[in-house]
Amino acid sequence: MTAAEVVFALLGVVAVGSAVLVVTTRQLVHAALWLVVAFGALAGCYLVLTAEFVAWTQVLIYVGAVVVLLLFGIMLTRAPIGRVPRSGADDPLDSGNRWAALAVALATAAVLVTVLVMGFKDAYIDLEAGGGGAEPLGGSLFRTWVLPFEVLSVLLLAALVGAIVLSRTDIGARDEEDDGEGDG
Repeated sequence: MTAAEVVFALLGVVAVGSAVLVVTTRQLVHAALWLVVAFGALAGCYLVLTAEFVAWTQVLIYVGAVVVLLLFGIMLTRAPIGRVPRSGADDPLDSGNRWAALAVALATAAVLVTVLVMGFKDAYIDLEAGGGGAEPLGGSLFRTWVLPFEVLSVLLLAALVGAIVLSRTDIGARDEEDDGEGDG
């Protein structure tokens, strides 16, 4: 094994370990910080693969913008920031659907892996030095992947609008107040 392979494997372990901590921690701010670690380790993996442009894009877009957006979302939704009770009826983060969520997550992961393996089993990408430059990435993005890129943009916009709507608790209260005022 070369030194690059060892570093890549270590960064992969850090990325997977911190991703597991993102979804298992009980504190939302800590989850956001573990997400920064996961995205940073992934950027390090891109650097080992000599894809510098992709690595810096990962840092700027995901570590910079997405995590800041997530932290703003945490602040806007009035989610509990400190310690949360471990279990019980007063736990605001536990919906009681853990096993159903785990089953759906595993089924979704199985479908995703199956589709990717079936779709790309014969594909070959030559990872030569300098393969992560802006020109080949831009050419691939705007020729082959432009439609999925735009669909992802619309999906992220819909998720942002949905998060804002869910975080607003005063929408239903105004309607009830207006109904009550008209009766008297």
